[in-house]
Amino acid sequence: MTKHNVNKLFKTAMIIIFTNVLLFANESLDNYRINGIDNIAKIMDEELTRESYWSEYIKDKDTKFGFTEEYSSILYCDKNKSTLSLYVKNKENKYEFVKEHSAYTGKNNGDKAEEGDLKTPIGIYRIIDKLSKDKNLDSFYGPLAFVTSYPNIYDRFQGKNGHGIWIHGLPTEQTRDTYTKGCIAIENENIECLEGKINYKETLLIIDEQTTPKISSKETLSLLLSELFKWRYAWLYSDTDTYLDFYTPDFVRDDGMKYPEFKRFKTRVFQKSEKKTIIFQNISIVPYPNLTNVFKITFKEMYRSDTFRFTGDKTLMIKLEDKKMKIFTER
Repeated sequence: MTKHNVNKLFKTAMIIIFTNVLLFANESLDNYRINGIDNIAKIMDEELTRESYWSEYIKDKDTKFGFTEEYSSILYCDKNKSTLSLYVKNKENKYEFVKEHSAYTGKNNGDKAEEGDLKTPIGIYRIIDKLSKDKNLDSFYGPLAFVTSYPNIYDRFQGKNGHGIWIHGLPTEQTRDTYTKGCIAIENENIECLEGKINYKETLLIIDEQTTPKISSKETLSLLLSELFKWRYAWLYSDTDTYLDFYTPDFVRDDGMKYPEFKRFKTRVFQKSEKKTIIFQNISIVPYPNLTNVFKITFKEMYRSDTFRFTGDKTLMIKLEDKKMKIFTER
């Protein structure tokens, strides 16, 4: 094909694209002129529920750990192998393996269930604080420690208890055993190196019993993103039946509210038919370790209505059943 023909084809393609953009813009303008901005917003909200939109959106994204918009680094602990691995997002927004550290974990095998069982939990956790000698950290924990969010929402749903699960160093003045009471411990030089490579507020910790992370297909993640925004659409436009159909009969909210009371509460709220603004940002959908078709979904939520305003973190624990998102607890 000659250069002239290539240029001609390129110009033709650009004309077609520009024409389609203008047609879409004119249709939107006509819609706005006749029906107002609310009608256009509703159309856009419906578009966000389409699986095809999300499939296109994530096709080139790194989904090694799920769909993650919020986290710049991932710490992956394999309890069976006794390792803690660090992955950091590079300039191409891909999680790049940085280093694997040997680690001490709980004396006993299995998932943590209660205080004093000497087990390291299995799950997905945030790092919520960093402790050091400046904060009176005991020398038993080395030069610094990262505090995890155990027990998380799923742990509480299961009735687990206990606290103080950290990633920390090794004693600087004492001797220690080759296991922990439930924490993850690594060499002091390694935890100091780790501190320099992560922003702990943007780091997700996954604790598992296998060497490689559980990987969900892009099709599954596209479906879940579509389902998440269908749930939002029903919430936004006060479609009570559709909204409640996203919840399991044994649903229990993190504050203890069970499904029957939750249903009555949401029905009363939706009957107000208030105009709402609901925006989701920093969405993450991560498959839960040791479970099949269970995911932890987190995002920053901005909610506005005539009677209520909220901006903060939202967490959903969901099962994927027959290509349908089912929420069994939330906070």
